[in-house]
Amino acid sequence: MTARPDIAAILTDIEGTTSSIAFVKDVLFPYSRARLPGFVTAHADRPDVRRCLRETAHEAGIPDNDVPAIVATLLRWIDEDRKATPLKTLQGILWQEGYECGMYRAHLYPEVAEKLRDWKANGLKLYVYSSGSVQAQKLFFGHSEAGDLTPLFDGFFDTEIGGKRERGSYERIAQTIGIAPSRILFLSDIEAELDAARAAGMQTMQLCRLPEHCSPTARHRCIGDFDAIGI
Repeated sequence: MTARPDIAAILTDIEGTTSSIAFVKDVLFPYSRARLPGFVTAHADRPDVRRCLRETAHEAGIPDNDVPAIVATLLRWIDEDRKATPLKTLQGILWQEGYECGMYRAHLYPEVAEKLRDWKANGLKLYVYSSGSVQAQKLFFGHSEAGDLTPLFDGFFDTEIGGKRERGSYERIAQTIGIAPSRILFLSDIEAELDAARAAGMQTMQLCRLPEHCSPTARHRCIGDFDAIGI
């Protein structure tokens, strides 16, 4: 299908949009939770790990030399699915081990890989915006059930650019990629994220994957899969 002239780029979420939330909750989270304490103990002097520990301590209001308290905070944040940048960075480092060891492959909904390839072939720019770190996003799409999809993407964004429910984050993404917000289509399963993207001037569509169903009062066009997007 030919790309619509009013859309130059697609910006997509991951969990609940391209991929099952269950994969993250039931596979990735438990993997990182089990390994985080030992990893921090062994690698606390690594500059990237030390930075994450310091940022966690600052956000939690605890001393930055209290490693046990920091680790306890990180574990609690995993349980809460806290969208904290230092946690997401550490999880990305840990998940790399699992991907590279072949312990799991990232789940994708059946139509996603083909649609991404079609959009790319038709000249659309493709970007990811997820609460998971850029490293974790690249690992996810680099070790997916459909193979390495990272060459399809023109860029990746995480919460370093801002929160996903903040209008300014989408404005900064549009500015960074050099495409007018009105020509960017943002895909997500979360209505509050779509609200923020629309406020920034982007086009929006809400993914509602089975067994969920679109609400008749949805504020955004709601669809069941990528095939229904119509691009």
